[in-house]
Amino acid sequence: MKERLTIVKVGGAIVEDEAQLTALLRDFTAIEGPKILVHGGGRRATKVAAQLGIETQMVGGRRITDGPMLEVVTMVYGGLVNKQVVARLQALGVNAIGLCGADGNIIRSHKRPLKDGIDFGFVGDVDAVDGKTLAALIRAGLTPVIAPLTHDGQGCILNTNADTMASETARALAPDFDVTLIYSFEKAGVLRNPDDDSSLIPVITHADFERYRADGTISGGMLPKIENALAAVDAGVARVIITLATAIDGQHGTVIKV
Repeated sequence: MKERLTIVKVGGAIVEDEAQLTALLRDFTAIEGPKILVHGGGRRATKVAAQLGIETQMVGGRRITDGPMLEVVTMVYGGLVNKQVVARLQALGVNAIGLCGADGNIIRSHKRPLKDGIDFGFVGDVDAVDGKTLAALIRAGLTPVIAPLTHDGQGCILNTNADTMASETARALAPDFDVTLIYSFEKAGVLRNPDDDSSLIPVITHADFERYRADGTISGGMLPKIENALAAVDAGVARVIITLATAIDGQHGTVIKV
């Protein structure tokens, strides 16, 4: 029987709210067995960029990462946010280790090509995750805390979607562990009505997703999140749940199934 591993992805909105982050790290600490935390930090990056006089450009909810913005996200994601989370987990008794994709060559990607004529700049699409190295760290008693940065193997750091990194990491570790992937954010899960937390959709399959996408029930930033979740279950991840940041025990939210 495979050892159970829990991977929690937490969005930037939670990371940047002191009360919510405190609660999430407490709940993350309480998860039994090996675990990994994948985090965002986009709002903090936007704030720091503004302080430095660097304009933030977004297209379809995605950050355009030019040279100056790459420096900002590298500092914020890989430094400020990542190390603050690591230090706070250490204080809670979790032997955390902060990583980006370049550390240990754990996540390699390629620069995203032009899409619909849009140049996203130094944005990476994941090619490979080294599950064996991550597994070795976990079995050494360490808890990886992964920032949303990868590298191309040619010396370039790339800004990379944290949802995708969580999904690809779960897929890479599925051969060695019984993996639960939890996407945590500000809502109770996937909602029929984004303004009504009681409208939770308890289960979403491929067929459900196509129907909800066609009728507009699911749209915007939730689309790529569910696409990543479905890719994970298709690749053998045992369970994927989208849930509220205060409910990461695996018992709440929307379950994604094949």
